[in-house]
Amino acid sequence: MIEMLQYDFMIRAFLAGIIIAVLAAISGSFIVLRRYSMITETLAHSALVGVAVGVIAGASPIWMAVVAALVSAWTIEYLRSNFQLYSDSVLAIILSGSLALAVIIVSLAGAFNSSLFSYLFGSILSVTEEDLVIMSVFGVIALALLGVFYKELYFIAYDEEVARTSGIKVDLLNFLLVSIVAVIIALSIRIVGTLLIGAMMVIPTVAALQFKQGFAKTIAIALLFSLLAVIVGMSSSYFFSLPSGATIVLTLLFIFIFSLVVNRR
Repeated sequence: MIEMLQYDFMIRAFLAGIIIAVLAAISGSFIVLRRYSMITETLAHSALVGVAVGVIAGASPIWMAVVAALVSAWTIEYLRSNFQLYSDSVLAIILSGSLALAVIIVSLAGAFNSSLFSYLFGSILSVTEEDLVIMSVFGVIALALLGVFYKELYFIAYDEEVARTSGIKVDLLNFLLVSIVAVIIALSIRIVGTLLIGAMMVIPTVAALQFKQGFAKTIAIALLFSLLAVIVGMSSSYFFSLPSGATIVLTLLFIFIFSLVVNRR
């Protein structure tokens, strides 16, 4: 462990992993509780459209990813709220449409290169200090908003209709939540990867739910699992020369299986 931390790039990678672990576990808890888990995959693939446009246009892929993810999140919430469509149907439509659009953009431009490939599977070892600053700033803002509206978001997740009749601004807070998740995903895909960020948001909370504790304790357990997965996954990646993002997710899967076995007994 000490040997790894002798390298600056490993220190930055660990810091980035810890930041993502905290943001993914906390925001993911609200998403999972609402049975809205697939929105993470949908927004990740939507962000990939922004990355493709950014690579082709010579603009910043990460900021284009943020814009694409936000537009997708708002579209999903608008369709769900105003057209009485089932959530899973809306997510499936946006996910498949986004992926198809990204593939077509890349294919027409012939722009599938190593840079775009890194957004699919992540490149946590290439994190820069600028990346850490951006993630930290947006992370603090996201956690502050989740903290301020914690009770309302929990109430909405528990029963949206009762929350609405109680005077809570459900629509506004729903847009706020999906916006926070969209930004977190867009900022994380270059580090963890489009194909893996959804797992980091969902698996820790699902594993924590197996212990059947209150919501606050569930978030704490999910956060613990997420941090443990980053530490173990990054360490295993370093010592066995494995892809970091995939190793972290596999560690989360082992934690999930462990939680099932322990609680079944």
